[in-house]
This record gives sequence, C-alpha cells and structure tokens, in this order.
Amino acid sequence: MADSYVRVRGAREHNLRTIDVDIPRDALVAFTGVSGSGKSSLAFGTLYAEAQRRYFESVAPYARRLIHQVGAPKVDDITGLPPAVALEQRRSAPTSRSSVGTVTTLSNTLRMLFSRAGDYPEGTAERLDSDAFSPNTAAGACPECHGLGTVHRVTEQSLVPDPALSIGEGAIAAWPGAWQGKNLRDILAALGHDIDRPWRELPQADRDWILFTDEQPVVTVHPVRDVGRIQRPYKGQYMSARRYVLHTFADSKSETLRKRVQGFMVAEPCPVCAGRRLRPEALAVTFEGQDIAGLAGMPLGALADLLRPTAERADDEVAPTLARDLVARIEVLTELGLGYLSMDRPSPTLSAGELQRLRLATQLRSGLFGVVYVLDEPSAGLHPADTESLLTVLGRLKEAGNSLFVVEHDMDVVRRADWIVDIGPRAGEHGGQVLHSGPVAGLADATASATRRFLFDTAPPAARTVRRPAGTLTLRGVTLHNLRGLDAVFPLGVFTAVTGVSGSGKSTLVTRVLAEAVREHLGDGTPEEAAEAGPMARAQLSGAEGLAAIDRLVRVDQKPIGRTPRSNLATYTGLFDAVRKVFAATDAARARGYTAGRFSFNVTGGRCETCQGEGFVAVELLFLPGTYAPCTACHGARYHPETLEITYRDRTVADVLAMTVDTAADFLADIPAAARSLRTLQDVGLGYLRLGQPATELSGGEAQRIKLATELQRTRRGHTLYLLDEPTTGLHPADTEVLLRQLHGLVDAGHTVVVVEHDMGVVAGADHVIDLGPGGGAEGGRIVAAGTPAEVADAPGSRTAAYLARRRARPDAS
Repeated sequence: MADSYVRVRGAREHNLRTIDVDIPRDALVAFTGVSGSGKSSLAFGTLYAEAQRRYFESVAPYARRLIHQVGAPKVDDITGLPPAVALEQRRSAPTSRSSVGTVTTLSNTLRMLFSRAGDYPEGTAERLDSDAFSPNTAAGACPECHGLGTVHRVTEQSLVPDPALSIGEGAIAAWPGAWQGKNLRDILAALGHDIDRPWRELPQADRDWILFTDEQPVVTVHPVRDVGRIQRPYKGQYMSARRYVLHTFADSKSETLRKRVQGFMVAEPCPVCAGRRLRPEALAVTFEGQDIAGLAGMPLGALADLLRPTAERADDEVAPTLARDLVARIEVLTELGLGYLSMDRPSPTLSAGELQRLRLATQLRSGLFGVVYVLDEPSAGLHPADTESLLTVLGRLKEAGNSLFVVEHDMDVVRRADWIVDIGPRAGEHGGQVLHSGPVAGLADATASATRRFLFDTAPPAARTVRRPAGTLTLRGVTLHNLRGLDAVFPLGVFTAVTGVSGSGKSTLVTRVLAEAVREHLGDGTPEEAAEAGPMARAQLSGAEGLAAIDRLVRVDQKPIGRTPRSNLATYTGLFDAVRKVFAATDAARARGYTAGRFSFNVTGGRCETCQGEGFVAVELLFLPGTYAPCTACHGARYHPETLEITYRDRTVADVLAMTVDTAADFLADIPAAARSLRTLQDVGLGYLRLGQPATELSGGEAQRIKLATELQRTRRGHTLYLLDEPTTGLHPADTEVLLRQLHGLVDAGHTVVVVEHDMGVVAGADHVIDLGPGGGAEGGRIVAAGTPAEVADAPGSRTAAYLARRRARPDAS
C-alpha cells in the first residue's frame, strides 16, 4: 500500500529545531502557533520550497544553474511530497493595468465573447480580434490615454491652493523650493509681473500666462542680495508651472520629486474614451445592449445574472459556450464573497485577502488533482459569514483529490481541519518545535500549546464596563464608492470597531473618508499624500461636526515598511541610530576615526561594496520571478570586514542586526534610546523579529505592528485619533491579546481608537460597534446597526449580529 503521508525529517529552516513530522495527504491540515513560532517556515519555507526546488530541477540546466544560487531549504529529507501550489498573502503589483479581470483571466473570456458573439454596427465588414477589446494592447487602447482611462492635468486650483498669497509668498505651490523657485519669481518680476500682490487680485490673463504658457522667454534678472554679497545680474529663462510639473513628472529620475509634483496633478476621465479605456470601434460592439466597458464595470454577481439567460440556452454556439464558462467561474468568486467586485477593479486597490481568494477561485476551476495547496491565512480579511463559504470551497478542492496545507489563526477554520500541526511554544528562538501533529482533538493534551486555550476553552469572557464617550465626531452625507449619503457618528475617547462583510464599505468609511476629513481639518494633507492616493475619487461630505476635539491623526495600515531588503525593522523604528552611536563611541572606533556613519550599511566605506550594503544580491531568473540570494562577499553581513573588526560587548554591528528584539532588549537595556524602541516592539508582540530582518520578509500584519510600535514610542500630546485597518491580520489569538492591551491602553490615556475588524473577539471587547452592510458592493454601504457590542449582537438585519452574539457567549468562536 502506498504511503499516504508527507514525512519531513530534520527540518531546520529559520527557527525550526531539526524537527521530524508526518503530515497526511488528501486532507485539510492546519498549521498553527503564535506569530513567529515557525509554522510558515515549515509550510512555506520547507514544504513548498522543496516542492518548488524539485520542480525546478526538471527544467533546463541554464535555469537550474541560477536556481542553485537561491539555495534549497534546510531539511535532511522529505518523502511523499506531491507538486505544490502556493497561495500567499502578498500585495498586488503596483500597476493600474492589473485588474480583477486579468488576475482571474475572466477578461480573456469576456473579450472573446465580444469578438465572436458581439453585436457589431451595421455595415461592419469584419469582426475585431479579441486583442482589440483589451486596453492593455496597442490594438485596443484608447490613443489619448493609452488605455488608462484617465489623463493627468494641472489646474489653477491644483497649482495655487491658496490664492490669498502673493507669488512672492509662494502662491504657486507647485514650483520648486530654494533657489530655483526664487529664480522663477525673480524672472516674473523682471518680466513686469507684480509678485507682491495677492494671486486672486491678478488679472485672469496674467494668471493664465504665468501658470500655463508654453513660452520660455529669457530676461536679464537683477537679483536683490544681502548686503555685502555680489549684486551680479544673470540671464534667466522662464518656465510655467504647468511645464515644470509635467516635465518633472515625465523626466525626473528622482522618485521623491516625481511624487511631489504628482500631488499637483489632477486625474480626470479621458475626454476621448470617457474613461472607458478603449478605441471607438471596440466600444461600438455590444452584447445584451452594453459595450465591454459597461460589462467590465458591473459587480460580478450582476454580470452573472445578465449572462445567465445566454448560458442556459441549449445550443452549442459560441455565445452560450463562453457565457457558461463565465457564469461558472463567477459563481465560484461569488461563493467566496467576492461578488461585489467588478472585473475592471484595479489590483492595487484590493486587499491581500481579496487577491488570495481570487487566485483560489482560479485554482478551483483549473481541475488539478494530486496537488498540495499551501495557503497563507485564507480567512484573513474575511467576515465570519464569508469564512463559511471559504470552507466550502476548500472542501471542494480537497474532494477533487488535493491536499490543503493551511497556515491559519482563525479557530473556526482550525476546528474544521482533519489534522493540526501546532508549532511553538513561543516565537523566534523560543519556538520551532512540533507540539502536536495529529487530529484536532489531540491538541487538548499539548499543555505547552498557546493554541490549545483558544481552541477548547468555552468559558464566557469576563464582563467589562463599557467606556462612556467624551464626545462625538459626526460625518454627514458621506458619498464615496458604495457609501451614498451616509451619516456616521464616531464616539470619542472610546474603542470603536467597524464591522461588516467584505465590500460593505468599512475601509472606505474609516481609512478614506474619516481620515481625509480629519487630515483636512488638521491641515496635515501634503502633496506626497495626495500622490499616494493617486487618481482615486475624493469623498463628498455635506457636513462634519466634532473635528475640533482631535489634535492629531495617526493612521496605521498594512502597507510594507519598505520594498527591498535594505529597509528593515531597525532602520524604520529609528533604534538603529542609537546602535550606531554606541559602536562609534567605542575606544577602537574613536582610535580609527570612525563616526556613526561608518556603521551604516547605506554608506560607502562601512558597507560591503559587492552588495551595496543590502546583504543580498538580486537574482534574475529569466522566465521566472526574480529573487534575492545572500551576497557571496559578506555572506549577508552587509558590512566591510574592517567595520566588523569593531565590537561592542564582543558583538559586531552585524551581530546586533541578527539579534531578535527580545535578545537585543537585554543586550541594549542600558541604552535608553534603543531600549525604549525595543520595549514598544515587545509590547505589540514582535519580540521574535530580528532587528535587521528585511522588509521583504515581513507580513502586512507585522508591518502594521511595527508602525504602531514606532508611534507608541513617541511622546503624545493632545487628543489623538488612531485608525487601524484590520490590525489582527496575521495574529494568533494570543498575540491579539497583547496587541489589544496596547490599543486599550491608548484609550485609557484619553485617546480615540477606531479599528476596521473581522475578529469577533476584538469586536466583543470594544466600547462601540458600527456595522455596515447588509451585503457587499451595491448591497452594502449602509449602517445596519450601531451601539455597544451587546446592542449590535441583538440587531435585526445585521449579518454580524449572530457571530458577535456567539462570541460574547464563548471566547473561542472568533
């Protein structure tokens, strides 16, 4: 009889302690443990990595030679391992051309439907190729906007945000600063323009010429210098504000400059295609009375309804065949709670959880069997109601003859597993051991397991007194995306959880509308932040009250703290500045004349020049995604050998970067600036991370907690509003408890915390709950319940109510 287990021997990737474990195939296997315990190192770093290595060994020798630089996982032997497919929690590529349609390949089929079965205008000689219906091809893209649907322009309002200022006072905010801006102002004065008169008082013709002219006159400028400086005239050439912005955005090599000027640009629908991205001849073709842009903009659920009559036709013509395929694939997405998405929704606007479910649906339709699917928290970003659908889909993948290895923190998902591998007992160097591998019920005997308590404890949570608000912040007539004329009241001085199914409008309300309103009130909006938002629509408000009570806004999101290995925990939090000063203060460093800069891996002299201080070199894999391999010169240490000759308490600066936060907290306990940063990192449950851990290795949840820790170490004055978007993503319930202590501590200190959250444990412990819904997309965008957790748990019409009521009765039903 064939062995039905994957047998791992001697796994020691990252913090795994040479473990042996047997895992059944053709089963749903949950990998559990606190954050940093080693479960991902086993599931992804060992099992998936080895499956991928074996696959790569079957490809061309040239590719194999490159792959060997990356290295195989540290494991003695793995037997019984089938081919593997990984569905990780990764953010999308930052391109507006990637969309729901391209990720799922639904757009390919829709284009084929229009090409072969669309209704063409009368007199059309031949049918268009499917490429003509794609905005990402030369054949289909609108020539004006190149298939983007938007064009970037500048307006008087975007270039001159405060018309009460004069040109001399900096009214033209888009112009560069320092001498170049002064040069342009001096040239205008030499041309006869009044630079001391308020902008709004200048004649419109003059304002238009100053901002928009394409002329570049050269004049002699007689600058006014300080007394004693040479008063030498010079020839100056004028450049209008529009010309400066557009040229800088198009040609500048500086990302900082490009981002700055983007803030002065306004994204508008393309005047030629009206934002529909395609050539007129493609938009002239219709199906069921709509062009392809209209169908791509519909929610997937509504699109399936429109296509279903065609799909149900009995004939085998092109239209029914393609419609049946589209409807079947959309039904899987709807089952996963994604029916509110439209095919043209850009990938960068999707959450990591939404992206993973899109890929999961694609795999379900692929028909593969005998494969191991390795999933990274598939329930992340899911409302409990959507998790039920997820489990159904996972069950179908298993029934098709596949194995499912799932790294998971949601106890409801873990309970439904056939097998559980619990890693621990703690994080980092205190983890890496298999505490239990077997049926779920057997974990009850693993006394060292942190998961055990949350899986089996059924005692009701301790009663807590709900805080009384110190005031309210009210937004009236909110209109953005699926929010239509919404009125929302946020109590101040308390902990508020905003809930609702995926796509109900939670993040739009909190991280976009509320954040935008407060930031504008505080005057914190910068061109860089405007550029970060990109061409997204601005929220419309009919009124806002209570903003005066907020003195400061802190947004903590899950965006990466950096996109290359050069960015890491120590540099982001600022604690590395203190470390470098400590090394520079040693006798050996002073004798050599080394300053703190010598101990930076970003500075020539101190760093390894082979890898430029990154510790890694980029490896291009031809037809495969690029990756990073350890530097062959410094072996990942990042520094020049002479820099590493300097030690502090017998440790080099590279040794300190290799320490975990917990280890470094003891090592640097007497260095106040470093100790404070390390203590706050421990307070948010990140003691297991290494100081020099590259940003590319951090999850979205870890990045969010690093940002929170960085914020916690600052001195807080006045009333601060903290906004967090699903802060428990990637957290074991034990880590969630640690994080919540910090967040509730902020509220106890007199601040306001608002979280978008799906974890019913967090919601049950809040003071106030705002539940949006009842569904997602067009079926959401309304507040269906608001009040204390007890009041919302009893609210009719709320999809959250039943799960919150269950969680209030039993702590593990998160």
